[in-house]
Amino acid sequence: MSDIRVGVIGVGHLGKIHAKLLGQVAGAKLAGVVDPMREAREQVATDLGTTAHADHTTLLGHIDAAIIATPSRLHHAVALDLLRHGIHVLVEKPITLSIGDADELIAEANARRLVLQVGHVERFNPALVAAAPHVCEPKYIDGVRSSPFTCRSTDIGVVLDLMIHDIDVVLSLVADELVSVQALGAAVFGPNEDWAQARLTFAGGCVANLSASRVAWQPQRGMQIVCADAVAALDFATRKAKLMRPSETILAGELDVNALTPAEKTHLKDHLFSEYLPLADLPTIETNALLEEQRELVGAIRGEGAVRVSGQDGRRALDVAERILAEIAAHRWDGANDGPIGPRFEDRQAVLRGPHWQQAFRAATRRKAG
Repeated sequence: MSDIRVGVIGVGHLGKIHAKLLGQVAGAKLAGVVDPMREAREQVATDLGTTAHADHTTLLGHIDAAIIATPSRLHHAVALDLLRHGIHVLVEKPITLSIGDADELIAEANARRLVLQVGHVERFNPALVAAAPHVCEPKYIDGVRSSPFTCRSTDIGVVLDLMIHDIDVVLSLVADELVSVQALGAAVFGPNEDWAQARLTFAGGCVANLSASRVAWQPQRGMQIVCADAVAALDFATRKAKLMRPSETILAGELDVNALTPAEKTHLKDHLFSEYLPLADLPTIETNALLEEQRELVGAIRGEGAVRVSGQDGRRALDVAERILAEIAAHRWDGANDGPIGPRFEDRQAVLRGPHWQQAFRAATRRKAG
């Protein structure tokens, strides 16, 4: 079978990485890159020895699949056009900005028997891959995802930008129906929320607390998963995982701490994580999650298996994200300076977006000075 010809639509921070990695995917060939910014597309095309395009339509007929790494607001329109032209699609998260748009992509892919994969890349993180077999029927999940402000993805808020990664991970681990959502959040730089906290409750009793911020001074990407017989701690950034399993004595409820002698209490403290609550590093396989995602796309196109994160999975994560955003919008705070999504740190004009924000800022400064 000939190589799968793949185009990368959008070569900003993430798209550029996708384009570079494709050279390592057996059975795939980078057939072109697309970006409206001439300098960006031509630089990547020159570096990787491929063609540069201002619009994806000029690639039609020359590609079998596409990776969409455009701003989120363009996901639906670009993906739908590609699918209608018989092209398999890997679209970065979120799949779209509305459930209706996601449904349209899923229906189009199904009707044409095309692969529709969504870029929830943490599913390929070695930490999650190592821990997943050990965390059956979670009872409590705590996820924290934060970073300093990067000026990227400003067309969406932190729920669709960062938290949706952990939403997808939780949904992959908890099979029960989501029955309750509580959330709050607030904007710092613009109309979209920059930090958010959500509490998800499932029919079986599992509770997931998710926190996300893109205005944090300390970057974090971690998750703790508590089960009846184990606790897993995942560090998505270092791609490491730990597992703690209570001893048989603890599980059977046979240890009465209050009945222990002073010497026995000292022994317990000294051997807490070796004898009573044994803690161990889980073996992980060093892989590149984005590269594995691309390999799975090519394999699915060749009929070698289904993708791990389907369009339907992307829709499920988006549905929960929409419920969280609705709760954030409905939340009201004390004080007179409340906005539609919580208190603002100060009154300011609409967010300045994209590559033109510096010019807009200078123009606003000049207006104030005048």
